[in-house]
Amino acid sequence: MLDDVNARLLELLAEDPRRTAAELARRVGMSAPAVRERVTRLEEAGVIRGYRLDVDPAALGLPVTAWVRVRPGPGQLTRIADLAARVPEVAECHRISGEDCFLLRVHVASIEALEAVLDRFLVHGQTTSSFVVATPVPARTPAPGPG
Repeated sequence: MLDDVNARLLELLAEDPRRTAAELARRVGMSAPAVRERVTRLEEAGVIRGYRLDVDPAALGLPVTAWVRVRPGPGQLTRIADLAARVPEVAECHRISGEDCFLLRVHVASIEALEAVLDRFLVHGQTTSSFVVATPVPARTPAPGPG
């Protein structure tokens, strides 16, 4: 499924998901209908899961970003995941290995606002926070693996 053409299409779409089929076709040396068919197949196969809008949280008044690790108390595992889904400041929630069970990415307006978010989770376990100071490598689309 990931031949050289499909890998190049993924690379081009990762750079700009709004590229037209005609522009993609020019870049890979194929017809627009052939490119549309390939992109559709990549979508149907689940390789392309969707197209997302990248919004700067600071531009929305949320300049503080923190990664929060959560170690649930006994019997609190599902409550943490449910709470994370309901708290609008939580942009991501990952179940992870290790002593902590969850990793959350949180965007808030201030340190005080982060404290309020953390207080909601502290009822169910322990939290450890790290503030994002800079992002030298922003989120990016993974490149296809070898072979």
